[in-house]
Amino acid sequence: MTDQQPQQQQVQLRIDETKMQTTYANTIRTSNTSDELIMDFGLNMPMQAPGQPPTVVFSVGSRVVMNWAGAKRLAMSIGSAVRQYEERFGEIDINPAPPAEGTPPSAN
Repeated sequence: MTDQQPQQQQVQLRIDETKMQTTYANTIRTSNTSDELIMDFGLNMPMQAPGQPPTVVFSVGSRVVMNWAGAKRLAMSIGSAVRQYEERFGEIDINPAPPAEGTPPSAN
């Protein structure tokens, strides 16, 4: 009896971007079931009507639904990308201080 290593077969990955749409999102809303994670991506848009209190409208542009294994892979991939970014450019401040009154917004 001989120990035989299974042969490894290379698989080519082809990425089809012909039906892809690119959108920008500054907000995400998540919900879940025991089987899936649901993520709504969209834009928070402040609205101010005269005489009314300020309102923020969350305009959903895309919904992504995935199983929990896919969600974990996504979390790991995003975590790795954020670590690499911060190693190169410094820590990302997710709660920046508002600009001082009278200071124009940054062009960044």
